[in-house]
Amino acid sequence: MATISPFQTIEKEFLNGLQFPDAEVLNDPAAIKERDHELKRALVLGNTERSKTKIYFEDDKGFHMVETTVWGVTDKRIILKQGNVIPIQRVHKISV
Repeated sequence: MATISPFQTIEKEFLNGLQFPDAEVLNDPAAIKERDHELKRALVLGNTERSKTKIYFEDDKGFHMVETTVWGVTDKRIILKQGNVIPIQRVHKISV
């Protein structure tokens, strides 16, 4: 039996139109640490191999997944192509 994911695929070109609340979506410190680890891995792969990463995140309307290259990371944001950003605290998981 297939599991239905609440995450809907979104193209990176539509990220600028999303609104992100300030709240952290993860409650477990171990999950936050794992997210940070996967984010660093995605950054290295994005800059060395131009590998795409699946980012599962939540805005004020629902759950989304974007497949894109991570170009940069600040302490608060993931930087993607064309200046698009996703706040790190809104990311549920990263799959490289």
